Amino acid sequence: MPTIFDNIEAPFLPAIQEALKVAYRGDFCVGYFNLRGWRHLASAVEAWPGGDGACARLLVGMTRNRDHDLSLLFGIAGEDRIDNREAVKM
Repeated sequence: MPTIFDNIEAPFLPAIQEALKVAYRGDFCVGYFNLRGWRHLASAVEAWPGGDGACARLLVGMTRNRDHDLSLLFGIAGEDRIDNREAVKM
């Protein structure tokens, strides 16, 4: 089972630093990633040889909620607008 770190009750950095001491690869899925934080992990990851099975993979992204999508769709910036009927359907 994966562990979810919220940096409130479960801080990420100490846990990941401990895990990287014995790891030979890493698959990370995060909502946000601040590149400045990489300096805390770089030395451990750079020791891995790289290639398939010995590298770090990072998936960054968050899903948006429907309200946000609707506001983008109804905005004045795009030509692909939707009508009220489509918005209600969504």
